[in-house]
Amino acid sequence: MARVVSQTKSAAVNPLKSSQPLGAAFAFLGVDGAIPLLHGSQGCTSFALALLVRHFNEAIPLQTTAMNEAAIIVGGADRLEEAILSLKARTRPRLIGICTTASVEARDEDVAGDVENIKRKRAIELVGTEVVLANTPDFDGAIEEGWSKAVTAVIEALARPDKQYRNPRKIAILPGWNLTVADIEHLRETAVSFGLDPVILPDVSGALDGSIPEDWMPTTYGGTKLEEIRDLGATMQCIAIGEHMRRPAEALQRLTGVPYVLFRSLTGLENVDRFIRLLAAVSCKQTPLNVRRNRMQLQDAMLDGHFHMAGKKIAIASEPDQLFQFSDFFTAMGAEIAAAVTTTGTSKALEMVPAKTVKVGDLSDLESLAATADLIVTHSHGREAARRLGVPLMRVGFPMFDRFGSQHKLTILYRGTRDVIFDFANIIQANHPPNPWPT
Repeated sequence: MARVVSQTKSAAVNPLKSSQPLGAAFAFLGVDGAIPLLHGSQGCTSFALALLVRHFNEAIPLQTTAMNEAAIIVGGADRLEEAILSLKARTRPRLIGICTTASVEARDEDVAGDVENIKRKRAIELVGTEVVLANTPDFDGAIEEGWSKAVTAVIEALARPDKQYRNPRKIAILPGWNLTVADIEHLRETAVSFGLDPVILPDVSGALDGSIPEDWMPTTYGGTKLEEIRDLGATMQCIAIGEHMRRPAEALQRLTGVPYVLFRSLTGLENVDRFIRLLAAVSCKQTPLNVRRNRMQLQDAMLDGHFHMAGKKIAIASEPDQLFQFSDFFTAMGAEIAAAVTTTGTSKALEMVPAKTVKVGDLSDLESLAATADLIVTHSHGREAARRLGVPLMRVGFPMFDRFGSQHKLTILYRGTRDVIFDFANIIQANHPPNPWPT
């Protein structure tokens, strides 16, 4: 069990984490016809928007209540109402996902009460649009908490609590923030290959996959439909991926009685085998031939990649669940976690990280611990630390803005695990070439 070392610095020197409001907005982008609305100053939204646009290279429908100094002092209820009605009139979204920021949370405003008053007072104007609130202060937590809170809020607001007919072929999948567009597409394809009908919430593969709609859309296009969310109680099984998705899975079980199974990671042979066995049990079908073939390819890649990964020292920095996802797999391949840095110390996933200690900190902490590492694993903001240390960088997570196609890289199930091995081994070969053959 790893020992979690708390943050001791009063400021982040080279920030590692992204904020809760950004994580919540990210999750709302996985709902069809949605617009995330950050309740706070315009600067908070601009910063989150810049990160999302640079990561996806797409237009992101992110809006703000644009709170100024006066509004923060007297209260933001009027600004919130004005923003909601303006969005409804201009873009006609199916869902407005409100993410609070430090500007209103530090003042301890009753935003939930404000939202309920607006919905009650403006019921006629808001027909056809759901308004969902996620309380996500910037000064607490990080991107995975924001993602988790938004998904929980959507389920609690929309899922029908009454007992429904259970469709034996229908399952719910709650992916964590760290799954890419390609990961979610592959999850769906794998479930469908077993004859299942998966409802994925949130489904960013529909809204952020880089496709260009025929007509300009002011909201998200694609993603989980509101009708699917309302009918989640008709699913036979819920599958949550990542410790931070336990909370929305519990909310769904509490409301509808749908049981859930939690997978902390879907990277690595053993983790994927468990997932495939579950799909086979739920569907009452044998594992399809293409899935079995993918497993054989992974086994071969593990044999080949072991020679490049075994004994290597890894310095890794990420959100807790992604930290566990990759560190667990690297150690299974024979590597050693020389340094582990994360954004928040509250996740139970940190207890399972295969390292002596996990430091809650920033990228400057990673840099101070990674001098003897063979590889640094973190997002694009770690490139300068890697360059100063002369250590190669493997980019994972968010944001990733200095490489094309980051959202189309697989990291889970048999094929994704195989691709992670290839990425790792290729970086090691490019930067640590083997000794030449003796002459």
